[in-house]
Amino acid sequence: MLFLIQYDRRAGKLVKLERFEDAQWSKAYKAQLDLEIDLGRCGLGHEVVLLQAASEEAIHKTHSRYFQDVKTLCLAFAAKVNGLAYLS
Repeated sequence: MLFLIQYDRRAGKLVKLERFEDAQWSKAYKAQLDLEIDLGRCGLGHEVVLLQAASEEAIHKTHSRYFQDVKTLCLAFAAKVNGLAYLS
């Protein structure tokens, strides 16, 4: 699966998540470029990424910052640094 993500860094939140089948690589890549161009015209400093993973669950684990708010990420980081288990 391919996942096109638009993330608002300033707000710390996911704006868009679009899914594509692996066979739709060209379509996904074009969607990424179109989105980056549109955001550039609007002057929005959003992050746009195209990820490939076996499942959406996998990108939630590997790229959790796109799916958790800043407070939750900070608490998880602090717990890890202090050697504590953090339960979300």
